Amino acid sequence: MTLKTQLNDSMKDAMKSGDEIRKRTLRMALAAVKQVEVDKRIELDDAAIMALLQKEIKNRRESLEEARKANRADLVEANEAEIKVLEVFLPKAMPAEELRALVQAVITEVGAASPADMGKVMKLVMPRVAGRAPNDMVSAAVKELLQPK
Repeated sequence: MTLKTQLNDSMKDAMKSGDEIRKRTLRMALAAVKQVEVDKRIELDDAAIMALLQKEIKNRRESLEEARKANRADLVEANEAEIKVLEVFLPKAMPAEELRALVQAVITEVGAASPADMGKVMKLVMPRVAGRAPNDMVSAAVKELLQPK
């Protein structure tokens, strides 16, 4: 079963059960998927949909920070609920230690020695991470491990 089908089925379940937050969040996610498919005239695969869901979660986290600064408990609660709904469709997050080990293995594999080699490392790490860690977290780990000691 594709991720898109899972999103659709889950939205139908949310509609039947009357779960407004889940329904609204999944509708938004499916609309984002549809928008990209229409704009690019392609059918998104699971990896692309995962990346899109991660982007939506990142947007919610940024909104969450802004809501906290503005002391808006209602927005904080809504964003946290939406993040929880979306995270269900992503693979289990990769622990930081596992990510560092993977990045270190790739650095050794390609013989990277300086921050100038970051592109080569990222190119190999990203497919191996496959949606289990946000891009900014991967990038930070690569940068940190490529810094001269």
